[in-house]
Amino acid sequence: MSGNLTLAIVAGVLVASGVYLLTERSLTRILIGVLVMGNGVNLLFMLAAGPAGNPPLLGMFPTESMTDPLPQAMVLTAIVITMAVSAFVVTMAYRSFQLNGNDEVSDDVEDRRIRELAERDDVSDSYEDTSFSDAGEDMVSE
Repeated sequence: MSGNLTLAIVAGVLVASGVYLLTERSLTRILIGVLVMGNGVNLLFMLAAGPAGNPPLLGMFPTESMTDPLPQAMVLTAIVITMAVSAFVVTMAYRSFQLNGNDEVSDDVEDRRIRELAERDDVSDSYEDTSFSDAGEDMVSE
């Protein structure tokens, strides 16, 4: 597959739309974003592979006409990773639907508390202000 501008633009649009869908709160949209972004990354790998050539079998073909097998192996690895992440997101969406009746990701209570503290520019009760004194310098010089 020879790389051309159209395939590069399509791959960029797929990755960009996948990243946009990952920022949504619905796990179904996140799943679609993972799948779309995975396909865009696979297309980018195949664009990087260069032109098609002979199979990489030593002794049968000249080495300059062989295809690099690394991008193909990386695409297979990316397919497996995308499948595993998709299975995980589907499982989370199913469990969320069982518990809440929807697949929306809710705010974490601790994140909300930290955000409120940051907005007030306040510190928590467990914060201990530590300042270093010059006592450590005396011990080093002895």
